[in-house]
Amino acid sequence: MAKYRVLSILMWSLLTIQVYGQNSSDTIPGTFTLEQCIAYALQNTPSVRQAQLDESIAERDVRIGLSSWLPQISAQYAAAHNIRRQSTVFGDQVITVGTKYTSNILMQANQTLYSNDVLLASRAAKYSRLQAEQNTTSFKIEAVVETSKAFYDILFTKEQLRILDENIVRQEKQYKDAFNRYQAGLTDKTDYQRASISLANTKSSKKRTLESTHAKLAYIKQLMGLPPEKDVTLSYDSATLMNEGLLIDTTQTPSYVSRVEYKQLQTQMQLLHLNTNYYKIGFLPTLSAYINYNPLFFNNSLSELYNKAYPTSAVGVQATIPIFTGTKRIQNVKRAQLREERLQVQMEDTQRAIYTEYQTALANYKSDYNEWQVLRQNAVIAEEVYNTIKLQYDEGIKAYVDLIVAETDLQTAQLNYYNALFQVLSSKLDYEKALGIINVN
Repeated sequence: MAKYRVLSILMWSLLTIQVYGQNSSDTIPGTFTLEQCIAYALQNTPSVRQAQLDESIAERDVRIGLSSWLPQISAQYAAAHNIRRQSTVFGDQVITVGTKYTSNILMQANQTLYSNDVLLASRAAKYSRLQAEQNTTSFKIEAVVETSKAFYDILFTKEQLRILDENIVRQEKQYKDAFNRYQAGLTDKTDYQRASISLANTKSSKKRTLESTHAKLAYIKQLMGLPPEKDVTLSYDSATLMNEGLLIDTTQTPSYVSRVEYKQLQTQMQLLHLNTNYYKIGFLPTLSAYINYNPLFFNNSLSELYNKAYPTSAVGVQATIPIFTGTKRIQNVKRAQLREERLQVQMEDTQRAIYTEYQTALANYKSDYNEWQVLRQNAVIAEEVYNTIKLQYDEGIKAYVDLIVAETDLQTAQLNYYNALFQVLSSKLDYEKALGIINVN
């Protein structure tokens, strides 16, 4: 019975593991909204995961540095067989001293009371953690921006396919109508030949656009950290996206301290300042306390070596005082100060770069927004023109070439409109990034 009970437990465990594995793989949704894409990317994109691991590494580095404040306990064991023992002269006699076998076990505890190195590690701990955290935030901002742009790019491609599908349906009907007119002797064959050419070109454009969709889906899965074999469907609302392109305040002014790049430089400056102070107080001694216990063993017989111990023990304080280091400390201080000055120049240049980036992003957004409005109106007009010329062609007033031109203008206007919408949404992201208001939480 015990054997069957063990087998049952094993089978149940394997079944549980299998079900858990299936559930864990099914937790990845098949349909993603923009918010879900961003949320998934913030948790799974490789760059963010690497930055989070760097945070954990930085935390371990901090704890390694702070561990020097704790007592350091060590033990050392030694054993020796003195093949030729030392001889010494005592009066008129030469006497051999020592024993054939010796051994000792040194146990010692050290406690740092003051150390410039450990003090630097304590003061820098907060800024080291902050530096690692800011590095993760920087990668998260990039993940939000790049994932959003890839999402918009795919949506633009989907709209392209929708427009091309509508045009194919319309052109197939036009081709049939033109061919029937030719069969009835109302027109020559050039009309339906032109219709055939236009239909073939549109189908070719659809094929090329459809193939590009696979590459763009692979790219967004790479950005999100999704498995390549995972099928992904994007969910979106065109009306909501258009409203998002409008909801932006162009009167905001850039604040340097809101940019993570500038915050990183500020943190680096704090670390450099601590480093400068470290060298300035380098003349202070390193102070520590210790206690040890050292049992000694010696005997001429190996089997009786550890029968009796002759212990020694000591407790004390020791200090290491740098008296003269050949101006090394002074040179280190000067070098540390120069590094601070160099970083200050970099911070000033970063302020100018942030302002330039802000002005560029603002100009691009305003121009893209204006172009979007113009092209939106152009798309409406192009549709009206096409409908009018289509009616005139059906009545025999306009030539077929006029209908083709109107249809081409309509398709171009529709594609340009959605391309402009994509550019506005991308420019908005760049503008928000320049202001430092990208939300990564």
